[in-house]
Amino acid sequence: MSAIDMRFRDFFHAALGYEPFAYQERLALQPWPELLEVPTGMGKTAAVVLAWLWKRAQGDPDTPRRLVYCLPMRVLVEQTERNMRTWLARLQAQGAVAQGAASLQVLMGGAEDRLHAEWAERPEQDLILLGTQDMLLSRALMRGYGMSRYQWPVHFALLHNDALWVYDEVQLMGSGLPTSAQLEAFRRHLGTAKPSRSLWVSATLNKDWLKTVDSAPWMATAASLQLSQADWANPALQERTAAGKTLLRLAIDPKAYAKELAEHIAARHLAGTTTLVILNTVERAQTLYDALGKRKPKPTAESLLIHARFRPAERGRLNRQLSDPPGEPGRIIVATQAIEAGVDLSSRTLFTELAPWPSLVQRFGRCNRYGEYNPVGGAEIFWFEPPEAKPYEDQALAAARQKLTGLTRASPAQLPATDGATPLHPVIRRKDFLDLFNTDPDLSGFDVDVSPFIRDADDLDVQVFWRALDRHQNQRPDSSGQPRPEPAELCRAGIGQVKKLLERLKREDRTGGVFLFDTLDRRWLPFTDSERLRPGLVLMLDAAVGGYDPSLGFFPGSTAPVEVLPLEGTAPETGYGDDPRSLLSHPVPLAAHLRDVETAARDLCAALEVPEADAVCRAALWHDAGKAHAAFQAMLRDADPSLDPHELWAKAGGRSQRRPGYWVQDAQGQRIERRHFRHELASMLAWLEQHGAEPEADLIAYLIAAHHGKVRLSLRALPDETGPDDGRLYARGVWAGDALPGLDIPGRETLAPVPALRLDLMQLGEGDMGPSWTGRTQRLLKRYGPFRLAWLEMLVRIADWRASRKEQEEGAGAETGS
Repeated sequence: MSAIDMRFRDFFHAALGYEPFAYQERLALQPWPELLEVPTGMGKTAAVVLAWLWKRAQGDPDTPRRLVYCLPMRVLVEQTERNMRTWLARLQAQGAVAQGAASLQVLMGGAEDRLHAEWAERPEQDLILLGTQDMLLSRALMRGYGMSRYQWPVHFALLHNDALWVYDEVQLMGSGLPTSAQLEAFRRHLGTAKPSRSLWVSATLNKDWLKTVDSAPWMATAASLQLSQADWANPALQERTAAGKTLLRLAIDPKAYAKELAEHIAARHLAGTTTLVILNTVERAQTLYDALGKRKPKPTAESLLIHARFRPAERGRLNRQLSDPPGEPGRIIVATQAIEAGVDLSSRTLFTELAPWPSLVQRFGRCNRYGEYNPVGGAEIFWFEPPEAKPYEDQALAAARQKLTGLTRASPAQLPATDGATPLHPVIRRKDFLDLFNTDPDLSGFDVDVSPFIRDADDLDVQVFWRALDRHQNQRPDSSGQPRPEPAELCRAGIGQVKKLLERLKREDRTGGVFLFDTLDRRWLPFTDSERLRPGLVLMLDAAVGGYDPSLGFFPGSTAPVEVLPLEGTAPETGYGDDPRSLLSHPVPLAAHLRDVETAARDLCAALEVPEADAVCRAALWHDAGKAHAAFQAMLRDADPSLDPHELWAKAGGRSQRRPGYWVQDAQGQRIERRHFRHELASMLAWLEQHGAEPEADLIAYLIAAHHGKVRLSLRALPDETGPDDGRLYARGVWAGDALPGLDIPGRETLAPVPALRLDLMQLGEGDMGPSWTGRTQRLLKRYGPFRLAWLEMLVRIADWRASRKEQEEGAGAETGS
């Protein structure tokens, strides 16, 4: 039975095995609200995901095809992923959702999508995109953390068009919360290619937190879904909201903080139950865990340390242990905020540092979560002052302390409402957001830092991984030839902790064991300047310098060599001048490739009902015309000497393992290097030479130039690029005066030869070619807005990817005779 033939109650039961609450059914059957305010433990995630699946199956026009589920912490992502996959599998097994009708993709540090990520290549298919706010919001700001900068526009387009954003556990989002409101406001004001919307979800939601300079006008009338009388009358809900929880205050000496707290925990832990301890920083959690392990007598209960700074292998082990019931001695879990929300965990005894009131409400929800201890006297919660306010503000802690004064019970029905003042966070303004559409770094090689708009300054992370590096005679580690990191290697680390590691290495005179990849030089370079640390960086560490302990996670003080994980085999990092999609297994003639990409673009535009289909398809037909350039053909022939020199080629065969360079031959027969050559620039220039007077010439030119993400809004020579001696203009390996041969595309059109490419549009103002490239692209950005322009850009790129993949599959089939 399909979802169209089922009632939502049956659909929900098929996924979870029980009937939905009344509010869950209303969410599926009524129009989407902007706010979902429901107490903890009431199944908010299931409500949203199953409502989206149901509405998509019903063909609801107001439900976008991509569900972007944004969570503040990766530990929440991992548990939510397991639940979502279970629900999808059950629905597919019972025929409620067709096989392949909706897929699930995870985006978080250490689970990075690769160059050929399927989710980004299928914009017409239903998708749940689950990830952390770092990964998702950085992509929504065109500065995706931990990914190739050249893929930023594709993810930007998919996240802002045809997407339902769900922000869960918003009380933990920090500066990401006003950013989420601003992004929704920008979409409403600037327009999108496909309708998108946002839904904010929490048990402790204060509507005023979402009122920003651009969101306030419509947020005032935003619809909110809350529990109804029918929900409150449900016996299961009553048992949860009335769960017995005694609330007590502990006095902890700051001078003996970890040791004294460990004594309290050991004294109050009950055999056979779970005791949960939540601290506000990773460092204090690591110290307390160490103190528990050193305590004599050592607790017989199993002890676990949970935070976000483990590698996936160790984190997976911890998650498996969390999902198992505690043994006879019970279990003591020491954790950070990573566990305070969303994690399906219930403890008999809870210890927590004082935190902002919304966080405390969430933490209290991890104790006697389902009322399972109600018949045996309820549960106990102990709260105590941390030795310092950080990472929170003194004012937020004072407000929470006031609410706790005189409070002796912590059942959900007895807790005061969340009514604190709106936290102060940086708010991204429209001009700043529009400036981010330009993905070129500035002249000094740096990007705009978007981290203040994604996560609070005290909670910023980079990613690190360890490799066993060979040593030179001077004992310096050799980083050459190291491939990019694999997901299983990556570990999150706070910027402050990485600074401590760099300081330790400096004291030990062991600098040179930390490396950052340089995309222009295409190699790992030593990284020693802690002032250059910023969120999203990926650093390679020599395993010999330490910095990691399997039981503690990232730990700057650990000097023991780190166990290096085996590599499954990854491609090397991609530099600016690289073109890996042109060095494949089977050669493809240029005319055939242009025709194939135009066909793929036409099919994609038809599936997505794109009004600008003609411009997209025209750009697809011309996108690689610049590959006829002598420099590109020379590169392909170096990579694959078997290519017919009398044919123009788009792809070389044999999948070259080396990096051939771009070059041309001058009149004297000398080989002239064309470093950083970009064929898409030559394609764009050829298009403008022959079709610059057409009405949509600039849009098509932009779509041609941008189809690799390397030539977009600005056009200038790169810092280490050399040009001709006679003063001609040059940029990205293309020199003014370069010629392109003509090309006939059977069944399409003939691309006439261009005797001399011109680069006048590099210069500001009006020139022989008309307006400058900057002027043209700024007009396009104003006319279409960033979301529509990125959408059209994405369509050409995906058509190119699809055609290339199909060509290789057909080439392999022809080779095997299949």
